Amino acid sequence: MDRSNPYEAAFETFLREQGLCYVAVDEARRAVLGDVPVKNLDFIILGPTGAKLLVDVKGRQFPGGPASRPRYVWESWATQEDVNGLTHWQGLFGNDYLPLFVFMYRVLPIVSLDDSPDIWRHQGETYLFRGVRLDEYRKHMRVRSPKWGTVGLPKGKFEEIARPFRYYSHECPVIASTEENDGPDQARHLSEVTRAALQAFVAPGAPAWRGRSRTGGGGGTAAPEPDSDGPP
Repeated sequence: MDRSNPYEAAFETFLREQGLCYVAVDEARRAVLGDVPVKNLDFIILGPTGAKLLVDVKGRQFPGGPASRPRYVWESWATQEDVNGLTHWQGLFGNDYLPLFVFMYRVLPIVSLDDSPDIWRHQGETYLFRGVRLDEYRKHMRVRSPKWGTVGLPKGKFEEIARPFRYYSHECPVIASTEENDGPDQARHLSEVTRAALQAFVAPGAPAWRGRSRTGGGGGTAAPEPDSDGPP
């Protein structure tokens, strides 16, 4: 992750407030698998029911576009490099880890949304989280901009396959594993796995794992800028 990215910094605060066990991966130190540089994922997360998630956060604003002509579209674009990188990490961690794009929408005050478990309010901002599995994203993605190397999902398909992030972190059925991990054992398992796979890539200042805590996230983040994650 990049803590200078306001969306990713806010998402880390959200994880702390939810008491989720996670590792933040240092975006500044590019991983190399074999001879190929690979884009880092942002977070490795363990859910309370055993979910193991490899997460790439995509920060977006809703509605997008200029204030004079707002675009009421839930943007779902990413780069081909994002897709390739998450695919590589899935190969490294194995099939019991689920790679996931988390689209984090900063919802402007001109939009009113009903309360739901996936709406989070923080420092005067309202956010909505939607997750898309990597395998489903790859299956349905279309080229958006050859110049910028971006891809995206058709509007109807995104609405069909995107789920609240909480579904993946708290509710999704977990692939059976040979080991059962919960509580302190769960945190120790995450620490051991990530130390072996990402020893050089844990974000500076972050411990090897963050245990569950119900205390609120410390430190504020500035209001995110629209579509700060890259070109359209």
